[in-house]
Amino acid sequence: YGSSGINAEYGEKNAELQKKIQMSNLHNQARLRLLKQREDHLQVVVDKTTNKLKGQVVDITKYREMLQGLITQGLCQLLEPHVTIQCRQMDIQLVEGVLAAGQANYTKLSGLDVTVKVDQANFLPADITGGVRLVAKEGRMVVVNTLEARLEQIIKQKIPEVRSMLYGSNPNRRFFD
Repeated sequence: YGSSGINAEYGEKNAELQKKIQMSNLHNQARLRLLKQREDHLQVVVDKTTNKLKGQVVDITKYREMLQGLITQGLCQLLEPHVTIQCRQMDIQLVEGVLAAGQANYTKLSGLDVTVKVDQANFLPADITGGVRLVAKEGRMVVVNTLEARLEQIIKQKIPEVRSMLYGSNPNRRFFD
């Protein structure tokens, strides 16, 4: 070979390498577009679920049952003798209406007595869907049982299952925790 032969061979390899890099970039861009579309679709599912949850709050009977369950569950998580409940200002009467039943359920489940008061000064934001926040030990122990917090928790747990249902299982996934 002369220097021109080496340069020609180098040029071919360089062109081949550039072509491979370009193909790899195109492949990655297509993969990222697909992942973005999947995430957008999952967000639509989450938004529909959130709207459906907001519809549940409109049904006062169902919302009362939900509030009672959220209060009982929050009390069981805290296991404290003195608890303060915060809610939206518009939900004060509903919370006070289900408070005795929530306390009774807690006592039945845990065998412990609890004193619960509804905070009349500090309210949850009016723009949330609903739910309660339970506070004990002067604010050092807090259980956020708003509907948004619960939905977020469920979404984190269920997103892998929803992905599998919508798109099939991922063959590259190694951990299922």
